[in-house]
Amino acid sequence: MEEKERIVILDYGAQYSQLIARRIREEGVYAVILPYYSSLNEITSSNPAGIILSGGPAHVFEPGAPLADLKLFDLGVPILGICYGMQIIAHLLGGKVGSAKGKREYGNTGVEILSKSPLFSGLSNKITVWMSHGDVVLEPPNGFSVIAKSKEGTISAIANEQKRIYGVQFHPEVTHTPDGRKILANFAKKIAKAPANWTMSAFAERAIAEIREQVKEKRVLAALSGGVDSTVTSVLIHRAIGDQLVSIFVNTGLLREGEAEEVLSFLREKVGLKVRYRDETKRFLSSLKGVLDPEEKRRRIGYTFIRIFEEEAVKLGEIPFLAQGTLYPDVIESRPVAGPSATIKTHHNVGGLPQDLKFKLIEPLRFLFKDEVRRLGEELGIPEEILNRHPFPGPGLAVRIVGEVTEERLSRLRRADAIFIEELKKGGFYDKVWQAFAVLLPVSSVGVMGDERAYGEVVALRAVTSEDGMTADWAELPLSFLGRVANRIVNEIPGITRVAYDISSKPPATIEWE
Repeated sequence: MEEKERIVILDYGAQYSQLIARRIREEGVYAVILPYYSSLNEITSSNPAGIILSGGPAHVFEPGAPLADLKLFDLGVPILGICYGMQIIAHLLGGKVGSAKGKREYGNTGVEILSKSPLFSGLSNKITVWMSHGDVVLEPPNGFSVIAKSKEGTISAIANEQKRIYGVQFHPEVTHTPDGRKILANFAKKIAKAPANWTMSAFAERAIAEIREQVKEKRVLAALSGGVDSTVTSVLIHRAIGDQLVSIFVNTGLLREGEAEEVLSFLREKVGLKVRYRDETKRFLSSLKGVLDPEEKRRRIGYTFIRIFEEEAVKLGEIPFLAQGTLYPDVIESRPVAGPSATIKTHHNVGGLPQDLKFKLIEPLRFLFKDEVRRLGEELGIPEEILNRHPFPGPGLAVRIVGEVTEERLSRLRRADAIFIEELKKGGFYDKVWQAFAVLLPVSSVGVMGDERAYGEVVALRAVTSEDGMTADWAELPLSFLGRVANRIVNEIPGITRVAYDISSKPPATIEWE
């Protein structure tokens, strides 16, 4: 990117930091996320047109609270603080921040705009926003004015128009703030004057150039699963370095019904990639024997994958790079890579890698969301039948079997999952949901098979709607449809006596069960 063309987001641990970047990118403006503790030199080296301080769980008045370098406010660069970010601005510049006590605000709140600030350009005087805070700005710093208040009288936004420093107590990045996207666009384009020149085409060009610069004449090993992420990663890298890319598809034995054959056909015939194939079913199942803990499953699967790739690298000669289709939700849920955000779960290709990893990682999609990856895939000419496939976890069916993974249990789950997906496609629901799958539970349930009592396992069906996988609602599929799927599963699969439908949303649940 050219100088002064990006918005830099300093992450203070908010689970929504990635959504801020997403909303700004939706406006065509490039945004990057840096940890809050980045040095002033690191921040200025990013050539920011504007800086956003994210929300976070801390309290500015507590010892050791994450704050900011005071010199940040003298850079002459527009700054927007969101929630905790606004409290940082007020606290450091001489205002007063304290506990909201009886005026804590959570959820939808009405706010009155008191000023014709460019931050609120194009908005009505009264808007609905999403609040989530226990502390408030009691007094703004000198030079700042209150430009919005909530219906409870809480200071909801402050501004120093001369220095172009702003703060909002609410979260404009979430969909529950209907005018939030407009507020972020006003900051990025009208106040920071960042050009709207970020597109998937521009991203692809930049990524290809960066891959070429990193790899030079060396070779790259690509871990292919046949899913959207790894396929787009491999095609992108192939555009950059051609036959220097070696793509490997590993059959873990944890794939869905018929998936190994389907994936190889797609990748070789429709995508045109040269793919090496390894069937390592026995090896993976052996590594999972007796393992019940989902985090340990992920760790062992990640470890086994890497060892296989290392073996391939030895066979093929020196290959120093390993490419993975890691996405931003994988990163944000696995570890605080871009700040102190809480770890939700370990993804096998993020937190599950061995410490003695011999490869340097190439992860060109690391800060993209699933829908952005699909748009990138379209840009690269990847067929729709690949891009529209539902997400599938790297550890495969191992994290959709609660309890021990065995060949018998895998067989049951594969068939149940295949029936569910088959009926979704037949009923026209497959493309209407973000993700759908079956889960096998370690629960014995009594049933009646013929005239006899029988004990079998329970299958839970899961289908969700989502925009980016960070939040999700359960899909309201017709009861008649669910009944038909349940009947088929129980009647066609020995050892299953009961079917349930998961109606949990994310949060508080995750999309996957483990």
